[in-house]
Amino acid sequence: MTIDKFIEELKKINIVLTDDQLEKFKKYADFLLEYNKTTNLTAIRDIEGVYLKHFYDSLLVFDNDIVDYSKVNSLIDIGTGAGFPGVVIKLMQPHINVTLLDSNNKKTTFLKELVKVLELENVTIVNDRAENFVKENRQKFDISIARAVSELRVISELCLPLTKVDGYFIALKGNYVDEIKLASLAINKLNSEIVSIQERQLPVEKSYRSIIYIKNNRKIDDMYPRRYEQIVKKALK
Repeated sequence: MTIDKFIEELKKINIVLTDDQLEKFKKYADFLLEYNKTTNLTAIRDIEGVYLKHFYDSLLVFDNDIVDYSKVNSLIDIGTGAGFPGVVIKLMQPHINVTLLDSNNKKTTFLKELVKVLELENVTIVNDRAENFVKENRQKFDISIARAVSELRVISELCLPLTKVDGYFIALKGNYVDEIKLASLAINKLNSEIVSIQERQLPVEKSYRSIIYIKNNRKIDDMYPRRYEQIVKKALK
């Protein structure tokens, strides 16, 4: 996807970027691809792929009728990798206090450099696992979000305990159909519910994306999340 095509396709979902935002997306792409030559952050190694499969894909979270990001104060991106979608959301809504959480030290080191390159403020980068980080940050964030991270019922147990009551966990997935039934039972145990599943399609390659909005309805039992090994071996049902 060329930059011109990127701009054109975003207008179709009512997203119009400012010159400053476009410049920061360009800096982001250039820095990512250069850094990726020596540190493996993404399998995507061309500028067109970055704009389509990272930037546009992440921006799909704004094409929704559930969350008004202008009213969001705090957001955590779990398993953020090279900053998707957390940094992209920050570029669009600079007022949000964004926490980028990843257990891979190479990726959090990259993110610290990226934040400097993009001159971003109020971004916290944490090198930790979600089940450890939640101990001091239980139900703290308006929005928790995870993109292409683990099975839905597994990632729900990690993310929902970080989400405020009446806040949302947003899961960005490819195919969700095989996961949804089991995940719904697990999500119910976490005092939460799936309120919307919005299907979208990437331009150019026409692959499908699903954005799942899960609302935290009330306080979640302190026993969750369990240790990761337990979550995986004996997922909630």
